Amino acid sequence: MGAIFSVEEFSTFDGPGIRMTVFMKGCPLRCMWCHNPEGQSFHSQYVRSQNGCLHCGACLAAGGGILTADSISVCPQNLIRLCGTEISPEAMIQEIEGKLWMLNASGGGVTFSGGEPLAQPDFLMSCLDMLEGKTHRAIQTSGFASKEIFAEALKRCEYVLYDLKLMDSELHKKYTGVDNRCILENYRTLATSGKPFITRIPLIPCVNDTLDNITQTAQFMSQLGVTKVELLPYNKAAGAKYKMLGREYITDFDPSVPPQSHTEVFEHYGIGVKIL
Repeated sequence: MGAIFSVEEFSTFDGPGIRMTVFMKGCPLRCMWCHNPEGQSFHSQYVRSQNGCLHCGACLAAGGGILTADSISVCPQNLIRLCGTEISPEAMIQEIEGKLWMLNASGGGVTFSGGEPLAQPDFLMSCLDMLEGKTHRAIQTSGFASKEIFAEALKRCEYVLYDLKLMDSELHKKYTGVDNRCILENYRTLATSGKPFITRIPLIPCVNDTLDNITQTAQFMSQLGVTKVELLPYNKAAGAKYKMLGREYITDFDPSVPPQSHTEVFEHYGIGVKIL
């Protein structure tokens, strides 16, 4: 069984063509800027939309101070839902197969994202195996996984979207909760595999948009023969979902500061830049 929290049926952002993107629950990273906090936990969670909330307290009273299944029925605005569904690989593929004609006609396919899809390897590998020969398969990953799991996923997909966040291991651990040794090693494997992929860098103001980090990143990519990168400027609405989970969005950087792209650095190293 796998755990998912969303399926986007008409995505044009997660690989070539029109795609179905399956967002898998659970992530070993805790990026300070995460804009999908509902994808961090591997377990289902009750969430409450803030838009239209009357702050009457009925939902918490029904659940004994927390959101529960009983909270859903008492909300006068119908703002509470369960986020996260357990599903078998067979049921997941059955849901996908009904859309394959459209996905394939556009040159698209299916992308498994998250959360972190490599954190549910058995479910992921089963789904990828079942889709073999039926559509274009992609994964969107932080690369935080054992080299064995990464190699198995790489064999089963046609395309990879790979995030690089910070080159300095200590800073990476500070801002994501994990060091980047296996991430960089898996990236080396990907870059030399011959598998089509794209590198994506979320630009976080005063965290990884510094000239030093961008230069180190460009040098690392250039040494591996990588010639393309996509930059994702920080999403100022990143903290909006935290209140839905009853959490506070805390950063030690200023979200109002526009991040620096330093595109000239990438171009200096022969890397073409696309800003998304």
